[in-house]
Amino acid sequence: MVYDIYAMYLCDWYRIKEQNRRHSLIIFRNFLSKNRLMITHHVAILLVLVPIAQRFRGELGDFFVGCIFTAELSTPFVSLGKILIQLKKQHTLLYKVNGILTLTTFFSCRILLFLFMYWSYAQQKDISLFQVPFRIPVFCNVANAFLIAPQLYWFSLLCKKAVGLFDTPPAEKDG
Repeated sequence: MVYDIYAMYLCDWYRIKEQNRRHSLIIFRNFLSKNRLMITHHVAILLVLVPIAQRFRGELGDFFVGCIFTAELSTPFVSLGKILIQLKKQHTLLYKVNGILTLTTFFSCRILLFLFMYWSYAQQKDISLFQVPFRIPVFCNVANAFLIAPQLYWFSLLCKKAVGLFDTPPAEKDG
């Protein structure tokens, strides 16, 4: 998580330094302001989720740690997309294929993952999937709601970007 934040900052720093010669402190403050949600997400995982997951190691704890790591499967595709943008390769086939892979892995590994965890619990306890939220502790449902909310937001942003990527330019629609 620390590496992710640092890598995001470095990308921002190099991009802005290329455009103009602003002071590093100003760049850092702008980075914090512009990426508040992403930084909060990474810090929360590092300071809250990782220690909690370590406390529950063994039995079900390892299952949840595995799910947390599975959620990161989409990260290389997100990162490749950002690299391709910086290299001005947004109009290549690689960028489009990567976009499809990003959407697919993000949806399955960051959104459907929550449904899979509830389904797994239902299978283990031999209950209906719809009974799970009422059988697990309230804090688990609250924690999952806090975890999935930013995932849904980021997925909606990815979808908007994908629509723009695959949408036909206005000049071609008219002619």
